[in-house]
Parts: sequence; C-alpha cells; structure tokens
Amino acid sequence: MSKHPYEKLTPDLVIRAVESLGYEPDARIFGLNSYENRVYQVGISNESFLIVKFYRPGRWTTDQILEEHQFSQELSDLEIPVISPVILDEKSIFEFEGFQLAVFPMFFGRPLELETYENLLVMGRFIGRIHSVGAEASFLDRLEINVDRFAIQSREFLLSNDFIPPDLIAAYETLSQDLIFRVESCFSGHGSIKKLRIHGDCHSGNVLWKDNAPNFVDFDDTMNGPAIQDLWMMLSGSRDQRQAQLIELLEGYNEFYRFPTSELCLIESLRTLRIMNYSAWLARRWDDPAFPRNFPWFNSVRYWSEHILQLREQLSALDEPPLEVLI
Repeated sequence: MSKHPYEKLTPDLVIRAVESLGYEPDARIFGLNSYENRVYQVGISNESFLIVKFYRPGRWTTDQILEEHQFSQELSDLEIPVISPVILDEKSIFEFEGFQLAVFPMFFGRPLELETYENLLVMGRFIGRIHSVGAEASFLDRLEINVDRFAIQSREFLLSNDFIPPDLIAAYETLSQDLIFRVESCFSGHGSIKKLRIHGDCHSGNVLWKDNAPNFVDFDDTMNGPAIQDLWMMLSGSRDQRQAQLIELLEGYNEFYRFPTSELCLIESLRTLRIMNYSAWLARRWDDPAFPRNFPWFNSVRYWSEHILQLREQLSALDEPPLEVLI
C-alpha cells in the first residue's frame, strides 16, 4: 500500500527544510490547524517563530502558487494588512525533497468578532480595498468559481465512489441535480459577472484582528470570482440580522470600491456550491491519514443524512428573495 506524500513530512524533514533556507531552527515545532496543506510554527534561534507552509503535492502548479504570492505581496505593498510570504533571494516559493514550501512571518492577533457593527464596517472597508486592487488585473493561472468545478464535479466524484450509503444515494442524486439546475439558472439569469482577484475563502478563521483592524491570512484559495464571494460568509442569523450586517459591510466597502448590488442574488447559490464542494473535498482527501483522524464523523450514515437535510434546506433557501440594500 503506497504511503500518502505527507507521511514523509517528519519533524526532521521540516527542520532540514527550514535550515536549507538559511535559518537556524531550535527544534520547537508546532503543527497548526491546517489540513489541506501542512503548516508549522517553527522556532528560530535568537528569534521568535516563523510559519512554514508545505503545499499539498499536486494541488497547485508553481505558476498558480506564484500568482497567490504576487497578489498578497501587491496588497501588502499598498499597506493593506495581508500576511504575505517572506522573500528570500527574490523568491517566495522553495522546494525541498519533493515539497513546495513558503515561509511567513509570525503574526499575533485575536479571532475576528462579527457581533459588532463597527467591526463589520471596518471589514467592509478592507475588503473593498482588496477588491479595488483585485479589479486591476486578472489571474492567468488561478482557478475561478463556477458550477462545474464546485458542484458538478463534486457530485460526480461522490456518486462514482463508495462514500454515500446505498439507501441515501437516490435522495442525494435527485436533490443534488435539482440544486445544480437551480444554481445554473441563477447564474445564467444574472448575466455577465465581473470577476475580480479575490481572497476566495474570506471567513472569520482567515482573519486575525489587531489594533482595530483585520489582518488577512491564507490566500491559498485566491481566485477570480465575484465580489460577493468575499462578503457573504460574514453574514449570519435571521434575514433581518443579515440585512443589517450587510448594510454595515457595504457602507465600508463602498468607500473604496463600488459593490455591484445585482450580485446579492448569488449568495445562496454560492453557499450551495460551498456546501457541495465541502463534502467532496473531504471525500477526495480521505486517503490522507489526517482526515479520518480529524473528521471521524465523515463517511457515516448520520453525516450523509444530515448533509442531505442541509441540501434540502438549501433548496428552500434558493426560493427566498435575495437581500436588498439601497445604497
């Protein structure tokens, strides 16, 4: 049985990889909460720590990783608070024993709290700043949000592998197809969508709050996509609550970049794509020993029953009128 590539990523290899970049690690290594890639906090002699990210082999091409780094550096150069990779000898991506890796400065901040309108206003301002830069060019090699990648391919993978319990396959097959049809209709009904370079995975876990400002981390999913993709994950609660939160976000956002309000109708479709893609992501990564260990509830009858219920709820959500904000 072949081993997963990450099984070679031992503490000794991590230390030697860091040493190859000219640092002197002091053997303090702490694995951080990352499953798609492997990320470590590594102690450096006479210094504090560095964050070292080992990219999942085969996931991105070198050109795609470079576009990620170049975008985050472009934002950082404009004093937008983004944690961009360290540049060594004019390089930001390095190779060591079959792994591609990058080094980031250690940054301390507290988790983002979205309970206050003031924080939402500030978040809107900074996402607007990111998008004003992202609109100036397009990624050439990075991917973009689309129904095929996030929903159709996810559905096909799950149905062609032994993950869904047999007595739930028919329900998933019918429901997922209905959702794909509805989402495709939503996107086609909207018409042309302006695609920006966006963060792509802008949820509270990828933001560190310090000195009354957000600091954005983990541009691993940066892509070409609609502006609303970086905003909708900040909304939660009842419709009235989401409506009020959106007003604050867009008030700040529009100080730096004009939000296309027509994209509000895409929120539930984008949520559907994320839900469908997430289950397929877990399935695709099930051969990685970290996934059965950290997601033991996946691939169980209970999980798939709850997932199908979630998809049914999402089908109902697609029938609801979109949020409306007059700006």
